[in-house]
Amino acid sequence: MNELIAPGLVLRDLAAAELDAAIAGLAWRGGRLHAGVHGARKGLRRTRAILALGEAVLGPGATLLDRELRRVNDGLSSLRDAQALVETLDRLIAKHPEVEIAQQLRRARRVAASRRPLRTRAALHADPGLAATRALLATLRAALPGLPWAAITPLHWEDALAASAERIVQARSRVHASDSDTAWHRWRRRMRRLSQQQRACKLAHLDFITPSLFDKCMAEQLGAAQDLNLLLEHCRRDSPFAKDDRSALKRYAETALARQRKRILTADQTV
Repeated sequence: MNELIAPGLVLRDLAAAELDAAIAGLAWRGGRLHAGVHGARKGLRRTRAILALGEAVLGPGATLLDRELRRVNDGLSSLRDAQALVETLDRLIAKHPEVEIAQQLRRARRVAASRRPLRTRAALHADPGLAATRALLATLRAALPGLPWAAITPLHWEDALAASAERIVQARSRVHASDSDTAWHRWRRRMRRLSQQQRACKLAHLDFITPSLFDKCMAEQLGAAQDLNLLLEHCRRDSPFAKDDRSALKRYAETALARQRKRILTADQTV
């Protein structure tokens, strides 16, 4: 940590840089549009994670900013989801050399890619060039320096990290108790939040204790399970896939997801 600069001000600058990158990403066009949206949503989540590190002292202004950033991120989800399905199918195709299922995954990928421009046109029709979204983020970015960042102390970010770790414990307990899709998704989100906060602390050269329960490999395994769950969600009655492919992919996803979740729970019990 730079002793000449208050640690909170370093976090402020990191949050500002993340918002700047998000705004810039939303200006990307053509073939870079989806990558720009993906990067922007990641930047918004990272900004919110940084705000949470100073939640105890940043006050109601930070609460307002966090709420608006979440709303913007949610508003971009429809545009991102169309691309996320394509990317998920790409990862699954690469992992599965079996001829039959690979062919079905490739057909599903072609369908998903063909539907992606429809989502894109709808989103850009509602917000041409995403200009309104970028303007709102620019306003939020301008408000960021007005928060009392200098008041953040080591105790604040340590407490915030501990709170994030406790939320992971609670989310993990819900998974073991219910095994519901909602509980699994919450566990993954909680792991991602703690990872983002630790990343921010490292970039800011802040001293902190890494919670022993955080496991990068476990986070990756949760991501792999999320891929299968996303595919399964697109195999319901309103699925865009052909009937035969939909049935086969549904069986594949259900079996693979159950196996992946069992693997995660077994590993989690040994931690």
